[in-house]
Amino acid sequence: MTQGTPAEQGTPDRATAGKRTAAPTLWDRTRQLAVQEILRTALRLFDEQGYEATTIAQIAREAGVSQRTLFRYFGTKEDLLGGNQEEFVTLMTETVRAHAGEGDAWSALRAAFESALSLHESPEDALQRFRLVHRTDSLRAGYLGKRVRCQEELLPLVEARLGSSRADRARARAVVATSFACFDAASATWVENDGRGDILDLYDQCLAAVRGEEAGNGVSPSAAPLPSPSPPRPSTRRR
Repeated sequence: MTQGTPAEQGTPDRATAGKRTAAPTLWDRTRQLAVQEILRTALRLFDEQGYEATTIAQIAREAGVSQRTLFRYFGTKEDLLGGNQEEFVTLMTETVRAHAGEGDAWSALRAAFESALSLHESPEDALQRFRLVHRTDSLRAGYLGKRVRCQEELLPLVEARLGSSRADRARARAVVATSFACFDAASATWVENDGRGDILDLYDQCLAAVRGEEAGNGVSPSAAPLPSPSPPRPSTRRR
């Protein structure tokens, strides 16, 4: 009788065994449920009584956990709203890197924002968070600081698409900063509209306005080419 390969016999070989992901443990599932309950409770309280008026002790009490447990999962109260910053930055940079051979810098950054939005559980969850950020000064300040850091992480990836000269670096900074400013304007408008419409459609409209184009013509403004740098101006100084 001829025996088959380990895979044919239902026995994992070394190659396949190492690739399989271990099933989540009971502790993993318990931790995930606790994190979700803490986040839901925090967002509800922030929405009902305001971010500043809500305390960590109150969130922990209503979520049914100790303050020590809450701080084990979230270092600060701001983390309850902003989520995992490392995950956010990593996801955006990986998305831009994955689009290295597709489209241009504008389309890669748009895809990165789309990926970042997927971190929210639902559009309602995203709306709650954006509403709080845009309406709370302390959160707004923290968000802007994190945004600058994310822009710096994305800059080398965008610069690699444009070139290595000083002019190209300036253009790369402008592209990244413009994209974030347009997303900021889109999210603020989305909050004002109480979540009506699609936030990425608003982003396209904002970007089209900045670039002097018309959105809704069947072509995303992200697909338009970057303008070529102007030639250096002759010096007007007398020798």
